Amino acid sequence: MTQYFLGADLGGTKTHVMISDDSGRALGFGESGPGNHESVGYKGFRANLNQAAQQALTSAGVQSGQIAGGGFGIGGYDWPIEKKSMLNVISTLRLGGPIGLVNDAELGILTGSPRGWGIAVVSGTGCNCRGWDVTRQHRGRVTGSGLEFGEAAGASELMFMVSRAIAYDWTGRGPKTALSMAFVEKYGFRGVEDLLQHVICHRIEIDASDAPLVFKVAAARDPVAVELIRWAGRELGEMAITVIRQLNFQAIEFDLVQIGGMWDGSPLLTEEMKRKVLEIAPKANFIRSKEPPVMGAVLLSMEAAGLAPDEKVRENLIRTIPFLRGAVVEED
Repeated sequence: MTQYFLGADLGGTKTHVMISDDSGRALGFGESGPGNHESVGYKGFRANLNQAAQQALTSAGVQSGQIAGGGFGIGGYDWPIEKKSMLNVISTLRLGGPIGLVNDAELGILTGSPRGWGIAVVSGTGCNCRGWDVTRQHRGRVTGSGLEFGEAAGASELMFMVSRAIAYDWTGRGPKTALSMAFVEKYGFRGVEDLLQHVICHRIEIDASDAPLVFKVAAARDPVAVELIRWAGRELGEMAITVIRQLNFQAIEFDLVQIGGMWDGSPLLTEEMKRKVLEIAPKANFIRSKEPPVMGAVLLSMEAAGLAPDEKVRENLIRTIPFLRGAVVEED
């Protein structure tokens, strides 16, 4: 009898839910708003998860009680004390089988690495880095808590540095940068002072959604913008190195999977990270995952149910996901 599996990827900007059968054939998909409780609370987490799950179940023609296993990668699930609250929300789906629960960064390992182990470096709205060894008994991680804890760089951290660069330009503390006028023009202000007063007085917010403008200015060879992209790459490399050392991966071959939309902004980001990482882990195999992380959640759901999805299952998911979703846009 055919078994059905539900995978969910809940991030800072969206929730994706996918249903597949035990062969890896994608059958249903749902999408809704953010699933990170740190931004939308547990009420928003529950509402968006249920909305996306119902879409996926309906499109697959499957009832929740028929689900043999669920896999959930949740942004903001960083500490054991959060697990009970996460499970309480997931229980509202009334799934028929056991579930697996990980931080959403760990979905990158399952999605991008055919080995099923290694390290994932996330640079999307925020940033994170997690990894596990071949046994999955030894795990490595950073805090996942951003600049407050010295970790960068996703788009949010990049925009913090951009705001500082614009302020330094205006006060004369730092170099002139084309970023200043780029943001003045985008927001329609008279000049940099007008822009800054609106930002500082909380009339507007320069946020993660503005990151493409930084890449555009960097592509035009503005030195400050270029250095900010290089800074971000170095910071991401430092996070990867931290987890590499925790797992003792320095001398072995392993997959390092890059997850998140920031990686598509400029090749400088990857270049800087590679330069840092390869200095201490020369056998690192860099993979820019092309599939959506929700694929990893589906694989996790199968594992939760006691299956060991093989390469054929992976191939079926990769082949059928684009037909199910149309043009798949992965990240957050």
